[in-house]
Amino acid sequence: MDMKRRNFLKLAGLSAIAGVGAPTAFKGLLNLAPGEAMASSSHEEGMESSEKKTGKRLGMVIDIRKFTEIPGLAQKCITACHTTHNVPDYGNKKDEIKWLWLDNYEHSFPEHSQYKRNNAVEEMKILLACNHCDDPPCVRACPTQATFKMPNGVVAMDYHRCIGCRFCMAACPYGARSFNWRDPRGKDKNGRDFINRATMNVDFPTRMRGVVEKCNFCVERISYGLLPACVEATGDTGAMIFGDLNDENSEISRVLRTTFTIQRKPSAGTHPSLFYII
Repeated sequence: MDMKRRNFLKLAGLSAIAGVGAPTAFKGLLNLAPGEAMASSSHEEGMESSEKKTGKRLGMVIDIRKFTEIPGLAQKCITACHTTHNVPDYGNKKDEIKWLWLDNYEHSFPEHSQYKRNNAVEEMKILLACNHCDDPPCVRACPTQATFKMPNGVVAMDYHRCIGCRFCMAACPYGARSFNWRDPRGKDKNGRDFINRATMNVDFPTRMRGVVEKCNFCVERISYGLLPACVEATGDTGAMIFGDLNDENSEISRVLRTTFTIQRKPSAGTHPSLFYII
């Protein structure tokens, strides 16, 4: 039997299996009383919503208006983040490692309307990072549990467990992960260190070649009651608000209740913990 025929039969078999369950499910739906199907769906959504309100879930609101009004503030945040976490600078876009970075509106929010954008939005730079999703696909994709979700909602990484398979990168719909194709602890051909030795943070581990990395919400800082480095860098500008999304009395919850925000790729179903004021 040739390969094409074998593949066809496989597909036909899978289709048949899928077709067996479909009429049963459809029949069950038809047997529901009017409005019962919707009520059932609402109940499931309600259960999901109530589950999300238990425990602690850290999140962030990023007010892009403030970053637009204050020149250099975004770069100050990026520098604070990358310095705190010894993020290497390989000197080119191809090898770039990004924990916190800027991009345009179109790339940041591809699902939102791109038709007839006003000049302000057209020129706007959006500060991006890992979304620390409530349902992170990167965690499911990682075969070694190098990527895992903490009880406080932070999606963290154990660099020692990372085998460099990059499954997490393929699974992330936000492009929030970077791969070290080169040794972060090394030098370029001119002898320049990829990590500035003068500003290196000795309290945070450097990585190695073949390891994925990303924003970790400064989990090493918040464990001591400190704010993330980027949030601290914004001072009292209100450009970044960090806190517990499940605490109705927290500042972040108050802002979300009173201010219109958007998220990146909501249809991906990951439930991001980053919200944007545009």
